[in-house]
Amino acid sequence: MKRIIFVLTSIIATYVLNAQVKTPQPSPHSTLTQVVGLTDVTVDYSRPSAKGRVIFGDLVPFGKLWRTGANANTTVTFSDDVVINGTTLKKGKYALYTTPKADMWEVIFYTDTDNWGTPENWDANKVAVLVNVDPVALNNAIESFTINVNNLTNDSGTLDIAWEKTMVSVKFAVPTQKTAMASIEKTLAGPSAGDYFSSAQYFFQSNGDLNKALDYVNKAVAMTKAGEDVPFWYLRQKSLIQAKLGDKVGAIATAKLSSAAAEKAKNNDYVKMNNDSIKEWSKK
Repeated sequence: MKRIIFVLTSIIATYVLNAQVKTPQPSPHSTLTQVVGLTDVTVDYSRPSAKGRVIFGDLVPFGKLWRTGANANTTVTFSDDVVINGTTLKKGKYALYTTPKADMWEVIFYTDTDNWGTPENWDANKVAVLVNVDPVALNNAIESFTINVNNLTNDSGTLDIAWEKTMVSVKFAVPTQKTAMASIEKTLAGPSAGDYFSSAQYFFQSNGDLNKALDYVNKAVAMTKAGEDVPFWYLRQKSLIQAKLGDKVGAIATAKLSSAAAEKAKNNDYVKMNNDSIKEWSKK
C-alpha cells in the first residue's frame, strides 16, 4: 500500500512540475526581419500597450533614458555595416535605447545587449552611435508599442519607433552597391578553388562522374596560390578519387603528399587516414 501511495505521489508531483499555465503576456515578444537592399535588418523586442495611459511625458518621462520597449533589451541587428547620420555602424547586434523629449529624441545604439531594461552602470564607450531625431505627431493613436523598418530603397531605410501618438524615424544607409559589385565580380571571376573542391567531393560521394570529380579536384589544387601549400584535404580527396578510378599508383603518390602536408599541419587524423589508405592500396 505504501508503495502504491509513493508511486501516486511521484506521478502527481511530476504532473505539477510539468504543468504550465498559459496566459497572455502583457508585453508580447516580437521579431521583425526586413531586407533593405541586400542587408538583413532584424529587430527583437517586446510590445507594451498604452491601455489608456499617457505615455510620453508621463509613463515614459521626458529627459530620461528609456529601454525602448519592455522586458529584455530591444535589439537591432544589421548583417552589414550601415551609415547613420554620417557615422558608420559596424555590422552586428545592438541594444536600442532612447531619451525621449518633447521636441527631440536621442536614439542610441549600444554594444552591450545583455541588460534587462537600462544598464545599471551606463558606459559611454559602449555607445556605437547616438543620433538626434525630431518626433512626429500622429493623427491616429498606436495602442501597442511598434518598431518597423520602412521607406525602403535599394540604398536605405528607416527604423520607425511609434507609440501612442508619437513616432520617430532613424534613417540608415546600406552598402548595396558595394555588396552587389563584390558579388558580380566574384561570380564573373569564375569558380573558386573551394567551389571546385566541393563539386569534386559531391561527384565522389554521390557516385557521380569520377572523371569530372578528378578534373574538378585538379583545378582546385592548381588554384593554390604560389608559395602556399596545397590543402591536405584537397589531396586526400584527389587520392580517393584516383583509387576509385582504379589508379592506385597515382592514389598512393597523392596520399603521400596529403600525409606529409597533414603532418606539417599537425593533423594526426589525416595522417592516419592517408597512411591506412596507402597500406590498403599497396596490397597486391
